[in-house]
Amino acid sequence: MPYEPFYERFPEIAEKETRTVMFMNDPELSDDTYALIELYCNEPNCDCRRVFFNLFSEKRKEIVAVIAYGWESRAFYREWFGDDDEKIIDDLKGPALNLGSPQSELAPKLLEKIELVLEDEAYVSRLKRHYRMFKETVDEDEPGTQVRQERKIGRNEPCPCGSGRKYKHCCGKRR
Repeated sequence: MPYEPFYERFPEIAEKETRTVMFMNDPELSDDTYALIELYCNEPNCDCRRVFFNLFSEKRKEIVAVIAYGWESRAFYREWFGDDDEKIIDDLKGPALNLGSPQSELAPKLLEKIELVLEDEAYVSRLKRHYRMFKETVDEDEPGTQVRQERKIGRNEPCPCGSGRKYKHCCGKRR
């Protein structure tokens, strides 16, 4: 389940609608502006209803945190994932740091701040709209039969969805 930046399929919309947050005089973070670069799953027929954010620091010119966020209910993620492990469901529902991605020392504090940003219902509605738009293009790319263009994922390899778990205990479980 690879994730692809929204801007690759919708550059004009991403340019207008990518959220940025600026911190000034924050005792826990240095003055900086962060872009929340949206990434969505480009696996056909997957309906995970999640977004990953690459938080890009304008000052550092690098990604300093990767946060996963699912906007659906806990019941939805239990059903979708096929398991009721509370820790897994917490990570799927998010927001949560993506354990499979490198994180800077700023990541835990940025997660706390992004939790506040995600209280904005209009922004979450925008994410849902972006998700639907993105997934429609993914489904259009698949004309009936799926041709594997990537190498096969081994059962004991880290899951490509970024959960930090082995493939057999994560996305491979649904196959």
